[in-house]
Amino acid sequence: MPEFEAAGVRPIAISVDPPEVSRNLAHKSGYTFPILSDPDTTVIRQYHLLHPAGGPEGHDIARPAEFLVDSSKIARWTNFTEDIRVRARADEMLAAAQRLQ
Repeated sequence: MPEFEAAGVRPIAISVDPPEVSRNLAHKSGYTFPILSDPDTTVIRQYHLLHPAGGPEGHDIARPAEFLVDSSKIARWTNFTEDIRVRARADEMLAAAQRLQ
């Protein structure tokens, strides 16, 4: 986290999960960044990231995606995948953030 802060990055996650599920995940995994809850998928749909019936028991979930958004709300770097098991690594995101400085 200190490296991200030094690069001007503040990680935030958005999930379809209810807040208590996200809190439990954050606690169990040691995440120290906010995980916002979007159970109605309002924000997830605005970013065209909805994966209909892609979750357990056919629940709608968000496609994996990472964004680096600057202070003027412009996405300067993006990473999208179709597989929920594939995510950008922290070192990849940090390198992208440092290139944008």
